[in-house]
This record gives sequence, structure tokens and C-alpha cells, in this order.
Amino acid sequence: MITQKTKYALKSLMVLADEKVGQGNALRIEEIAERSGAPKRFLEHILLDLKRAGLIGSRRGRNGGYELIKDPRRVSLAEIVRLIDGPMAPLPCLSRKAYQRCEDCKDEETCRVRAVFGAFYSAYILMIESLTLADLMEDSRPLERFALPGATQGA
Repeated sequence: MITQKTKYALKSLMVLADEKVGQGNALRIEEIAERSGAPKRFLEHILLDLKRAGLIGSRRGRNGGYELIKDPRRVSLAEIVRLIDGPMAPLPCLSRKAYQRCEDCKDEETCRVRAVFGAFYSAYILMIESLTLADLMEDSRPLERFALPGATQGA
């Protein structure tokens, strides 16, 4: 499950991406907060994290504010989730970026918990790493390309 902070980050990036596609103007934090529904006090920290990661930039002055500096098609949803929430793996021994051996595990190769969680995590990570900010912004349903015939989403 993603945190509310990540949802605010995603919504803010969508606002900035819309602005980039539109007029290319920088937006003040108050405008981003209003358009995204994110509280300004949380947004300040989120935007700093996004700026440090090289996803957005800031301009000073009369027309200053924040702007998306990376193409939305090149911003992975997984990158954003990891940036804000940290590792996505359900177990530390499955993490690609923050691997840690589980303290109570004697043998990773035969660990049944790791095997079960590893199987669904592999499918999840393939899906989320293939989705981008541009996919999130589209009117279509990006997950339909992963749906099984006859399956319904949200079930």
C-alpha cells in the first residue's frame, strides 16, 4: 500500500506535467497545493524530495515556482514510490535496492515465506516499473494491458 505522502507526490507531479504540456510555466507551491489537493505544509517537503531526485526544478522571481524537468514518459511510478516511501519489497530479503537478510531465516533458498511473497512481488514490480507518470495521466486505463481475459479490475 502506498502512503498518502506518495499519493500527494503523484498528484503534484501530474499537475506539473499538465502545466508542462500546456504553457510550460512554473507553478507556485500554493497553486500546486490547490490543484492537487495536497496540504501545503506536506507539499513543501515532498517537492524538495522531488527536486533533489532531479524530477522537478525551481525558478526564483516573479514567474518563479516549480516545474517538471523530466519527460513524464521517463518518470517511473516505481521511482516515485521508492523515493517517497522507500523500498517496495514485502520482505527485506526480496528488495533489489535495500536487500537485507531476514534475521530469523536460516536458508533463503528453502524459505517458503520468501518463495510465496517473491512470486507475487515479481509480478508487481514488473508492472509498476513499466508504468510511468505519462500512463498515470492518460484517460485510458494503463493496467488493462496486464489484465487477464475475462478478469475485472478492482476485484
